Parts: sequence; C-alpha cells; structure tokens
Amino acid sequence: MGKKEKAIGKVVLDTNKLVSALFFKGGLAGIVDLWKNGRIISVLSKETFAEFKSVLEYPKFSLTRQEIKVIIEEEVLPYFEVIEIADNIKGICRDVDDDKFIACAVSASADFIVTGDKDLLDMGKFRSVKIISASVLLKMF
Repeated sequence: MGKKEKAIGKVVLDTNKLVSALFFKGGLAGIVDLWKNGRIISVLSKETFAEFKSVLEYPKFSLTRQEIKVIIEEEVLPYFEVIEIADNIKGICRDVDDDKFIACAVSASADFIVTGDKDLLDMGKFRSVKIISASVLLKMF
C-alpha cells in the first residue's frame, strides 16, 4: 500500500508560475503534479487569486468564462489553501505589485515563494520565507 508522501511545505506561486504550470507543457507542468499529489501545499490570498483570475481573462489565452471557471474550480481551488492576509506588507519589494506575494507567504507561514521575477528573486529571503525559482523547487523532488 503506497503511503502519501509528505509535503515539503507551504508554497506561494507567483501568478506567472501558476499560469505557466497550468498551461505550458514542459518542466513547469511538474509543479501541477506536486500540488495535486499533496507534495506541496500551495497557498493563495484574495489578492493573489484576484491577479491570477484577471490574468486568465487576458485575450492571449482566449479562454471562455466557462473554461476559466473550470480551471479555477477543478485545477486550482480544490488543491490550494486560501488564507487571509494577517500581516499587511508594503514597500518591501522593488516592485510594489510583488508585495502581495510576500504578504501571502508571511501570513500563511509559507516556506517558499516560487517565482521567476527578478525583483523577488534578488531578495532571496524575507523573514523565514525563501524566495526560489521553479527549477529549484522541482529539484527538491
């Protein structure tokens, strides 16, 4: 009887990595397997979810309302922990738009933020949250 492998911890995926993992076959698709198999606990806040939802509506993806609903309700929400922002973090990252990922990670006591964003990656760490690339995350498995 195969026992479920232990999750390595809580992870905040930035919007770009979340969308890339869902839509583009290749290396990043492995991240979807990690959250679906419970190997990582992926975390969203209202703020990071709102950004994700608005990106799904971009014309370049040509998704219908129904397709967006299915992605959210079948691929994301059943597997993600949605948290309230307890620690409102502002002015930490060079790009203020990225502060919501830091706030989400800190509020969730996440272990990692996974991003390709140079402004975040250059920080390396914020409090106890390590900021890593998707390839670093995938190498952990």
